[in-house]
Amino acid sequence: MLQSPQSAPLHRLLSQAADAVQGVREGKSLTELLGRVPADLRPGTQALAFTALRRLGGAEAARQQLAPKAPPPRVDALLLTALALLWPDPEPAYTDHTLVDQAVHAAKQRAPASAAFINAVLRRFLRERDAIVAAAERSPLGAFNHPAWWIEKLRQDWPTQWQAILAASNRPPPMTLRVHAQRSSATDYAERLAALGMGSRSLGAPTPQALVLDKPAPVAALPGFAEGLVSVQDAAAQLAAPLLIGTGLKPGARVLDACAAPGGKTAHLLELQPDLQLTALDADAQRLTRVQDTLNRLQQKATLKAADARQPATWWDGQPFDAILLDAPCSASGIVRRHPDVRWLRRPDDITALARIQAELLDALWPLLAPGGRLVYATCSVFRAEGQAQLDAFLQRQPDAKSHAMPGFTGHLLPVADNGSQQQPTLDGFFYALITKP
Repeated sequence: MLQSPQSAPLHRLLSQAADAVQGVREGKSLTELLGRVPADLRPGTQALAFTALRRLGGAEAARQQLAPKAPPPRVDALLLTALALLWPDPEPAYTDHTLVDQAVHAAKQRAPASAAFINAVLRRFLRERDAIVAAAERSPLGAFNHPAWWIEKLRQDWPTQWQAILAASNRPPPMTLRVHAQRSSATDYAERLAALGMGSRSLGAPTPQALVLDKPAPVAALPGFAEGLVSVQDAAAQLAAPLLIGTGLKPGARVLDACAAPGGKTAHLLELQPDLQLTALDADAQRLTRVQDTLNRLQQKATLKAADARQPATWWDGQPFDAILLDAPCSASGIVRRHPDVRWLRRPDDITALARIQAELLDALWPLLAPGGRLVYATCSVFRAEGQAQLDAFLQRQPDAKSHAMPGFTGHLLPVADNGSQQQPTLDGFFYALITKP
């Protein structure tokens, strides 16, 4: 269900959300687009845009029935946004009448000549909704709200689970916290939340500091957030740091977080073992500011370097690392429920290009690992080309490398409910590999 924003007229939010949908269709990141939205309109715009992008395939299939000749992009984006919000929903945030009225209001300000067209199309959709939705969902685009190539790739990679993965990707994710291991336990922090009327549940091993909130909340409402007592991080991402540290690295161990931004895993490593000599590397200097902000909030220190991990000669001091975390650039196909624009921005060739970068990173960093050291390779992807296939190819190139089975979970983590039901999955989709050097 949408969070119905109360602070702004719906027609203004619809227009802003339509701008976001139009921008994504033109290849722009939703994060970038939302950054341009006035602060007072941003929460409501995000809520509408997320829902519209999760249902965009069905909305496009419906619009093709209602208006085979696509209207101008600015009009089409508003129409698609409204159709997505009018899609059958057991708990709609707005009444049909309100949505149509406000969409027409937005059209009058956005493209006045299109207002009558928008009104006519939306009212016809409501009159024939069941038939139009049924027809739309007979196509893969309308049924699964992902591009056809993405659907086919998942079907090939996961023949028995692809539909569950797609369904999970269209549901809003839970809000998961990571309690600072040096300052509190998940149990104690859950009690603090309960005293404020905020329900949560602990996930236990292998993520003992993880708490899933019953309902999402602003970070400002989380007790101790500003002081670094707690952070927001999906449970799947919380597996990286303990996997790298294992039963404990030697005091003062040299550790590299090779693609560190935005800094959640960097901070988690230091929460688990504060005495690490940790280097946080990222190719994007601007994104490193987010890492520093995170470290400041948590009162932690690391050496930050802006450089391409594939070119050690430009940044490495020649001293081997005891442990390396490579959270590599990837398709983000495992976190689509958090970033619903990704599915519409990616292209099939992107997977090949990203897999090549991942291989280059692995090959460049492997010589930097000390004998007896540990390397964790991670991607927030459910595509095998970025996970198991990448690992298998690396082990062929590096016969001295040894991959280890990981207790508690397999290499690929899939964002599906454990029992295959329609329940909200706890985890994002990730791939992890633990590799050691003799």
